[in-house]
Amino acid sequence: MTGTAHRSTSTEGVAGGVGLTALLVAAARAIETHRHDSLAQDFYAEHFVRAAPACAGWPVRLQQVPDGDADPLWGRFARYFGLRTRVLDDFLLRSVHPGGVRQVVLLGAGLDTRAFRLDWPPGCVIFEIDRAGVLAFKHQVLGGLAATPKTARVPVPADLRTDWAAALTDAGFDPAAPSVWLAEGLLFYLPVAAETHLIDTVDRLSTGGSAMAFEVKLDKDLLEYRDSPLYTSTKQQIGIDLLNLFDREPRPDSAGRLGSRGWSTSVHTPFEFTRRHGRGPLPEQNDALKGNRWVFANKSRQ
Repeated sequence: MTGTAHRSTSTEGVAGGVGLTALLVAAARAIETHRHDSLAQDFYAEHFVRAAPACAGWPVRLQQVPDGDADPLWGRFARYFGLRTRVLDDFLLRSVHPGGVRQVVLLGAGLDTRAFRLDWPPGCVIFEIDRAGVLAFKHQVLGGLAATPKTARVPVPADLRTDWAAALTDAGFDPAAPSVWLAEGLLFYLPVAAETHLIDTVDRLSTGGSAMAFEVKLDKDLLEYRDSPLYTSTKQQIGIDLLNLFDREPRPDSAGRLGSRGWSTSVHTPFEFTRRHGRGPLPEQNDALKGNRWVFANKSRQ
């Protein structure tokens, strides 16, 4: 990895809305990377932040945060994203262990760099589905760093609110072979109909032996936590109002939907993994993370 991405990089895909949240998560991964007790390392993350004028002044190291871990956004919330990265890294690598799955699909891939930073076994193919503008920004930044993926990587420009299955299969995805799917920080931005369509499409394209991980929020009323320090500090410090980006409809039971189709599922709080790893967020009063769940699913072989 050499150089630094040039400031003239097109930022159309990440300049606002949900696209801007991809930069928030990248900044969190950069902070996590440079912690002395790092849970996950992504040395590309800070380059995304520095390449986007919308992020001017955002920290990429905890030392740049005056209150350090006491800062609700760049301390606790960033650590949450670091923990989530590690847990989902582990899930993917378990799924592709020697003799395991060889097709990986990142749904709403954003600025995910797993194709570049994880050690994949031979024969893996990673399909990254996201809007064209987001993928173009990532391509320009990583190209400026002369970054090389560690396995085959196939960008798939598509909007997950529409019928994206054809774009994926046209890109070389084989529904007859087992696959592993990841929807990280995605579903709560989608309308309910789009989430249901996504889950049904994953099921339809997955043969026995496939796996999936995704994140959901179980809050019955998101506005119950509108004064949570995580939400208020994110809005005040960097102008992102997450509650205006989340879809407010009552969420479907996607874990139950997969379960009714022959998948075994397990649902976990992030705090379980905080205790497992010995670092990460723990429950607080007025906690915007209270309803967050990480779901892991496996489709049984016929």
